[in-house]
Amino acid sequence: MYSSSRLGALWVGLSLWAGTQTVHAEAVIDQPAPLFTGTTADGGKLNLNSLKGKTVVLEWTNHECPFVQKHYESGNIPQLQKDAAAKQVTWVQIISSAAGKQGHVTGAEAIKLNASRGAKPAYVVLDADGSIGQSYGAQTTPHLYVIDAKGTLVYKGGIDDIATAKKEDLAKANNYVRETLSALAEGKKVPHPSTKPYGCSIKYPT
Repeated sequence: MYSSSRLGALWVGLSLWAGTQTVHAEAVIDQPAPLFTGTTADGGKLNLNSLKGKTVVLEWTNHECPFVQKHYESGNIPQLQKDAAAKQVTWVQIISSAAGKQGHVTGAEAIKLNASRGAKPAYVVLDADGSIGQSYGAQTTPHLYVIDAKGTLVYKGGIDDIATAKKEDLAKANNYVRETLSALAEGKKVPHPSTKPYGCSIKYPT
């Protein structure tokens, strides 16, 4: 049997912006990113392992969260997605809101929503049971992860360093995702591999 201390090490209590909930966090910087197979908004399947050889961005989102709205209504995330695509970076949007909870959408609704916002992720993965989000320890929307071409997790945390829902703060924020992608493209060390995420708590099943 496991000792209480070992059990405590296996499960991490994560404090969220809008509450507290326990998830199994396995996403570790400089280690292989947790693999997953998820259902996409168009009814297909995405296996993360199939993207090996490419830089991948994972973005947890909830369109009803004011922090997410800040980055979409301003055009910040849509522009990041377009810039990433131009550099052959694969952007994966993940929706972990459970059925009946804030941010939950069907595949068709997710596609329509992105079209209305000018958003163009390469894939949209529906994770209503929360299994993918919990395997990464995703806490907030937005919450961003960057995986390099070898499948190694090189960044996890907030989209930038100003934790507000105010659009006017974007101009003076350090965008950690853009910074990470630039470092990878230049073959440099990622300056801030792990930062504190901010936003609304992910609406996992209870």
